[in-house]
Amino acid sequence: MLTTRPNEPTLVAAHDRVYRALRARIMHGDIAPGQALTLRGIGKEFGVSMTPAREAVRRLVAEGALFLSSSGRVSTPELSQERIEELAALRALLEVELASRALPRAHMALIDRLQTINGTITETVSNRDAVGYIRTNLEFHRALYLRAQAPAMLAMAETVWLQLGPTMRALYGRLRRTEAPHFHKLIIAALKAGDEPGLRLAVRSDVTQGLRMLTG
Repeated sequence: MLTTRPNEPTLVAAHDRVYRALRARIMHGDIAPGQALTLRGIGKEFGVSMTPAREAVRRLVAEGALFLSSSGRVSTPELSQERIEELAALRALLEVELASRALPRAHMALIDRLQTINGTITETVSNRDAVGYIRTNLEFHRALYLRAQAPAMLAMAETVWLQLGPTMRALYGRLRRTEAPHFHKLIIAALKAGDEPGLRLAVRSDVTQGLRMLTG
């Protein structure tokens, strides 16, 4: 007969809370590339013991969001040019397919939502809010891809976003945007027109163009 220790559910809840909070920070570029993290520091910040902190880090290392060196040092990854190119290629493959599958279900309510999110992106640019920009930019893409009804494919795309999060923060500093991405307008226009080739091209351009700046 299996038994559960009294404090086990509490530990699970604590590690999941820490995992989700750290995951969001990494995905949204709130932690710089190569920044070191310690279990003690994580535990102190979230008010948890070493065990849930360690378990949260273990999960993030498995997802490629954190890097564990042979000496035990935990940090956000510093991606090579080859790795950035690989992840950009994955974005192009996965997100173009997700957008294509979403197109038949892209009704006006979704288009209105995307336009609203795009307005929020413009606000984050005006405020020079890098983390807010990355978060709302991913919200734009997620809102569209949810209509594809392909949860496994979307989960894979989110894992790529997670691995790219700190790098996207570095990219934001180079882009010097003054408004929402131009290709977002093309994505919305293609959705309105039911233009699948135009949608595929706009999504591919949107998810790869900026990353080329880091590998050029």
